[in-house]
Amino acid sequence: MTTAVLAARSDRSAASYVLPARFAQVPVMAAVALLPWLAVLAVCHETPWVVLDLTEFAALISLDALLRRRSPAALWAGAAVALLLTGDALADIACAGPDHAVLAALVMAGCIELPLAVVCLWLGRDAAARAWGRSGPGRLGSGLAS
Repeated sequence: MTTAVLAARSDRSAASYVLPARFAQVPVMAAVALLPWLAVLAVCHETPWVVLDLTEFAALISLDALLRRRSPAALWAGAAVALLLTGDALADIACAGPDHAVLAALVMAGCIELPLAVVCLWLGRDAAARAWGRSGPGRLGSGLAS
């Protein structure tokens, strides 16, 4: 297939669904909700988990800032947040103890971390599409090849 056909297909699928505007608040709300958990981990001296969750906090705040600026870089920030959240979910499941700990890790992954990762990816994609005017990168004189 040529790149023109692929671009036409991606334009149709990208325009098929846009998240409601209220979803733009999700990254900052998730970052604020992470603070009490960070305090619990710090008190328990769980240094590796504190570092991972602080990284997630910083990435969520960065994504929020880029979304507010309507920057196309929100695409990359959304992908970074999704990668961190997915890695955190997998590490939680892998490091969970027997019995109920594994169940708790699976519930947290399926109900919080992975859905939040999908929303962050979608927010980044929408911000990049708005910044590029739905015409794709390279058509605004950015120097990128189309």
